[in-house]
Amino acid sequence: MGAIGHGDPGRRTSVNKRIRGFQEFLLKQNAFALAVGVVIGAAVGRVVSGLVEDLIMPVVGLVLPAGEWRNAAFALPRGNAIKYGDLLGRFLDFFIVALVVYFVSKALLEKPAPPPPDTKTCPECLEVVPAAARRCRACTAALR
Repeated sequence: MGAIGHGDPGRRTSVNKRIRGFQEFLLKQNAFALAVGVVIGAAVGRVVSGLVEDLIMPVVGLVLPAGEWRNAAFALPRGNAIKYGDLLGRFLDFFIVALVVYFVSKALLEKPAPPPPDTKTCPECLEVVPAAARRCRACTAALR
């Protein structure tokens, strides 16, 4: 047996191969990008929820007669209640988060319009030629 800390070289190679394989998996399968997206999405969700609770809901609360509209509920027998105010608040939170995600993704993912093609088609033989050409290279017809 070898000393502590000196393992089998074949085993170290196997571990290194597994680590490289895991790195390749993360990069090829976009698992790392997905994980980053989930973390950022959770953070954006908390920011938007704070925005809704601290800025929008107080304004909505002024408009509604009860003030604390998230606590609005229909009373049921035996002390139960249907908390429709909380449900409406959650729908509003979701709607605002969805709007923020839509506008951010639209701004980040929008692609510019493709440039106009640098070619034109010969009217005689339908050959594709450069836009600056004055004669067709296939049939030698004059181009406009």
